[in-house]
Amino acid sequence: MNWLESIILGLVQGLTEFLPISSSAHLRIVGELMGMEDPGAAFTAITQIGTETAVLIYFWKDIVRIIRKWFGSMKWVPADRRVPSSDSDVRLGWMIIVGSIPIGVLGLLLEDWIDSSFRNLWVTVTMLAVFALFLGAADKWMPRVKTLDRMSWRDAILYGFAQAMALVPGVSRSGGTITMGRLLGYTREAAARYSFLLAMPAVFASGFYKVYKVAAGGDTVYVGPTIVATLIAFGVGYAVIVWFLKLVSTRSYMPFVVYRIVLAVFIAALLGAGVLSAVGGVGA
Repeated sequence: MNWLESIILGLVQGLTEFLPISSSAHLRIVGELMGMEDPGAAFTAITQIGTETAVLIYFWKDIVRIIRKWFGSMKWVPADRRVPSSDSDVRLGWMIIVGSIPIGVLGLLLEDWIDSSFRNLWVTVTMLAVFALFLGAADKWMPRVKTLDRMSWRDAILYGFAQAMALVPGVSRSGGTITMGRLLGYTREAAARYSFLLAMPAVFASGFYKVYKVAAGGDTVYVGPTIVATLIAFGVGYAVIVWFLKLVSTRSYMPFVVYRIVLAVFIAALLGAGVLSAVGGVGA
């Protein structure tokens, strides 16, 4: 990977991470179209540290408030200063913890598949199309009434398993969780906000785990270009968060549904023509 390729991939990561269109699929496809080998799961996970840092900064006040109240609800806090467990921020803190468990467990159990079999482009094509239909149906027909202060334990667990589906490129972390949020009747903005907050523990854990594996020699990345791509992903990702949350407060997710289907057809055509290779490397 050279410096220009890292800049392009950083832009792609920043532009696609928070949209329900699968950043891992885009990195895989764009990398191959540029004549590169598959950038790999390690590169994807590490560059996601950049985009999640953008989430950390954008939601800083919310995150600090949630953490402060969550710790303030613990039993060791004097009763006269303890935050009630029924407080909406305390509950949201627990919901984020519970919702992060499925992807953490499945990510470790399926690590070898994530790094290999799941990255087959025919799998990506299928997931892009199938989850486009799920998102379109949920956004069109389900009510938009629930806000995050009404989240239940059942909802948090279902959100968690939806996020875990993003271990397969083409599903999209935000796409899977936003789709689940809409299926459960959350407003478009609430579904997106919780999607961003829920992603933070899993993405940071995955990213720093891959950093550790690279440092230990278990995974290989081009260090300098990967750092550049991560920094670019941070800056672009922050701008996308601002734009996306404004968009979904007044518009539907249908443009992203159409885009996913068009992209799936486009990739399938390139695979059929031999321009792309399903298992990595440039086609004939």
